[in-house]
Parts: sequence; C-alpha cells; structure tokens
Amino acid sequence: MLTVSEENHLKAIFKISERNGTPVSTNKIAHELNTAAASVTDMLKRLSAKKLIKYEKYQGAHLTEQGNQLATRLVRKHRLWETFLVEKLEFSWDEVHQIAEQLEHIQSETLTERLDAFLDYPRFDPHGDPIPDRNGKFTLRKQHVLDSLEQGDTGIIIGVSNHDTDFLKLLDELQVKLGVTISILSKFDYDDSLKVRIGESAEHIIPKNISKNIYVKKA
Repeated sequence: MLTVSEENHLKAIFKISERNGTPVSTNKIAHELNTAAASVTDMLKRLSAKKLIKYEKYQGAHLTEQGNQLATRLVRKHRLWETFLVEKLEFSWDEVHQIAEQLEHIQSETLTERLDAFLDYPRFDPHGDPIPDRNGKFTLRKQHVLDSLEQGDTGIIIGVSNHDTDFLKLLDELQVKLGVTISILSKFDYDDSLKVRIGESAEHIIPKNISKNIYVKKA
C-alpha cells in the first residue's frame, strides 16, 4: 500500500511525462504539486527505494514498469470519476478536478470496473484527456495545439491541458468547449495572439498563454 502523497507524486511524474517526456525534473514535480522542491527530492528517494521510479540527482526521474502501472491506474480512476461527476451529477468541468483528486485514492478495483461499465466505457474525460482501459491502454488521436495553427486553418476543440478552475471558467466565458469549431481569422506576430471565430459567430482575441493549452483536431 502506498500513501496518498506517494501516489500523488507517481501521478505527477506520469502527467508531466505525458506533456513533456522524461526524465522529469524535481522542480516540475514541485510545481505540479504546489510543494517545495526539497520535499519532492525526499519523496523521489523513497519511491526509488521502492523501485517505482528511477531517479538520479540533477537528472530527474522516470517511472519504472511497476510505477507506471500504478500511476496509470490512478489516472484511470481520476478521469473516470471526473466523467461520472460531469455526466451523471451535472458538475461543470471546472468543478471536478479537486473532487476526483480525493476519489482516485479509493482502492477498490471492483468499484473502478463497475464505474467504467456504468459510464459505458468512455475513452476521454470531460477535459479531453484519454482514459486508460482496464489493461492500461489509451486511445490515441492526432491533435494539434491551437497556437500551432495558421491563419485560415479550422479545427474542432478536443481537449485542454490546463485544468485550473479559473482557466476553465475563462474558456466558458469565451464559449470554448469540446466539440466546438474554431477558425483562425488572424495571427499576430507581435505576441502570437490569435483572432478566432468560435462556432458560428463568436469572435475573440486569444493570447498565447491560452491558445497553447487548447488541443484541436484539424477540420
């Protein structure tokens, strides 16, 4: 049995690896968990002793096969609970992350499998992240970061990489939602901001710090 803190560190390494590859630096883990780098270093040593990660000072960490299996199960539970909260309990997508952070530590595998079946085996969560199946396999799809598109390009919004509550509330204000069409009307060299049309009519200027966190499928 792992502690909640140990599980959180494994999941943080997994999520950072998803975005940026490995090895994962101590500072990135500290930022992900909003904690001190020194405490992360102590935890990495503990996880390394348990053979859940491989860690070298100043080089970073990556998951072992066993560590990856444990982290994948955590991610699976987290994303299934987020899906349940949005689809069945009508929470908004900006409300579910912290609740799922608590629910993911429930150990019952039977509960996880029944939750998956109850939701009809979803492949993606409300933020567009892939949900691992019971064997740890993900559904992969071709996606592009919104800020990589050029003037005249059109895409379908399929995910976001930032799950911060304030960020998601801002997207709601901009009418940026999964499944919505977004077209690049202009791209400004000065700051890489985008003028976009969202859906049929809404037009907005979207700065780079927003567009770099939105994933689209080119139409």
